[in-house]
Amino acid sequence: MILLGAAAFAGEITLWHAWRGDERAALDVLVDQWNAAHPADPVQAVFVPHESLATKAEAAIPHGNGPDLLVFGHDRVAAWAERGIVLPVDPGGGFLPVSVEALRVGTQTYGWPLACKSLALFRNRTLVAEAPESTDAMVAAAEAAAGPDRYGLAWEVASAYQGAPWLHGMGGGVLNEGAVQLDRPENVAGFELILRLLPLVPPDPSGALVTQLFNEGRAAMVLNGPWFLGEVNPAIDYAVSPLPVVSASGKPAAPYVTVETLLLTRDAPEPRAFGAWLAGPEAAAVRQSQGRQVVAALGVPEPDPVLGAFRAQLQTAVAMPTSEAFALHWEPLARSLRRLVRGAATPAQAAAEAQTDYAIVSRPPPPEANPTPWIAALALAMVGSLGLAVHRARQVRWRPWIYVVPWLFPAFAAMVLLVLCPFVVGAGVAFFETDGREFSFVGLAHFLDILLARDFPLSSPLSFWSTLVVTVLWTVANVAAHVTLGVALALLLREPWVRMRGVFRALLVLPWAVPSYITALTWKGMFHRQFGAINAILTAVGAEPVSWFGSFATAFAANVTTNTWLGFPFMMVVTLGALASIPRDLEEAAEVDGASWLERFRHVTLPLLRPALLPAVILGSVWTFNQFNVIYLVSGGEPDGSTDILVSQAYRWAFTRGHRYGYAAAYAILIFGVLLLYGRVANRLAGKKVV
Repeated sequence: MILLGAAAFAGEITLWHAWRGDERAALDVLVDQWNAAHPADPVQAVFVPHESLATKAEAAIPHGNGPDLLVFGHDRVAAWAERGIVLPVDPGGGFLPVSVEALRVGTQTYGWPLACKSLALFRNRTLVAEAPESTDAMVAAAEAAAGPDRYGLAWEVASAYQGAPWLHGMGGGVLNEGAVQLDRPENVAGFELILRLLPLVPPDPSGALVTQLFNEGRAAMVLNGPWFLGEVNPAIDYAVSPLPVVSASGKPAAPYVTVETLLLTRDAPEPRAFGAWLAGPEAAAVRQSQGRQVVAALGVPEPDPVLGAFRAQLQTAVAMPTSEAFALHWEPLARSLRRLVRGAATPAQAAAEAQTDYAIVSRPPPPEANPTPWIAALALAMVGSLGLAVHRARQVRWRPWIYVVPWLFPAFAAMVLLVLCPFVVGAGVAFFETDGREFSFVGLAHFLDILLARDFPLSSPLSFWSTLVVTVLWTVANVAAHVTLGVALALLLREPWVRMRGVFRALLVLPWAVPSYITALTWKGMFHRQFGAINAILTAVGAEPVSWFGSFATAFAANVTTNTWLGFPFMMVVTLGALASIPRDLEEAAEVDGASWLERFRHVTLPLLRPALLPAVILGSVWTFNQFNVIYLVSGGEPDGSTDILVSQAYRWAFTRGHRYGYAAAYAILIFGVLLLYGRVANRLAGKKVV
């Protein structure tokens, strides 16, 4: 096993990559060829999972513990070049121009282009024999191929990445003279083109649904990339062609191209020699034939028709920009596309709203504050706390075994290291503006921005106060459903006349035992507008199918239903345990006295259940208040972020809105404050401390 942080042996070249399957097998073949020909400069290829490759590289390379070469997408090139993580190279002229353009930062080029990935048009040749040359021809072919339970065209219509070809085809795009302009007239025309194509597309098409429909012969044409090749059903007779020319503009529908790049991190002749060879035509031919890559090198043998179509698509593709300003547009554009597809906005309104949302997420950070008063206040607070502790110690008999020994316990040390220290660090981040690299002290600016709703109007579903109301409503609705259903089932399952009670108890605990993300994804599929089981049942009984994520009420109901399924077993188990300690004689005596079932439950059973239920309700409320998985995976905050709760909003500020970690940390502190206040109030009402 190779340790990622270990330094390479003298003369050895270390390469980190995240390739799998055929790509990894081709790389292993090439590394063996190089090592056989260059025994003095062997290469050691280390596989690192893609989801952790960037993080590990950013942590290891600046300290000299990383690889000599790194395979990664070109989207990080600009940021890593600015930080000195990767070094400039001269790849030469033997590559597709679009691949080299993507790696250029200023006047220098960083890395050797290995492979290019972009969207193209897959078509089922049984349904569409010839590749359409224009969008008019594509629409005609799609309409001719459509039929009952079959669609002429499919792609993820709410994806900003997959919507980009149509914007480019109308002469639009994200950047206009280097600045992000999403509301330009050409983008409005692109939105109109998407609306024209929409009747050909299945409702709510996710990536998994597009794959399923094509593999079942129920989608004549789909937009997808080379990663789709490994997912196509071998029984489908398919072909790939470049995207058609947009008839209304005469311009080709141009997708983004991302470039798999070999990046140099150590300036030495050995890694440079291997990098030039791996990207060159000899190794590229192996990566093309065995790794099924759309290689960037020129001078390689002609690829098969499928890879040749992707290579031809690169002639009109747009190199994806790597600037931070460009990266911030994804969420605003995707949100506007969802509103457009849902019919909640016209093309002009969708473009204008996208620009407005972009202006908010790209707002300049707060001005830097003077930290001196804060340091003085913190010092005074620490001195005051120490003085108060000494004062209290003098008032009681000094017993060191009580005050000193607990500090030495391993459990206390573990709590300090694993709970207190991360909390203090996280709370401190809230007072800084940071993207994880540079820190700028801003004091209370983040808290004021959030509490005073400086980013969004109070009525906006993205404002803190509106989200807080939704979060409280979400918590109350779920806990009420959990308690009602859990107590009712527990009362039923304790009755001796119920047969197979043990089996039912085990089955009803299963929703709690299954990982929540699996349950959430399952329920999301069940709520699909066209292919979900819920709408199938509604249709079977004569009701109209529901677009569950098209309005707040139905999306909120879908979330609550999913979380109720996840949460009621906990309340049921707690109630069953409490019921086991309640003598049945008390209820029987009340029944003899003439009390009805409801009166017995209200005056006998419920008071005896309350000591066990109240802590469970408080704990369940805290869990539900921060139930991220269901919100993120089921509704995704739709429509327009109105079903997001506070914790999912904090996540978006940290990871999808420019990595504003300080702003997200302030959100987290406010969430903690709300829960702390709730805990104090609930403890008083319960009459005992439980949190």
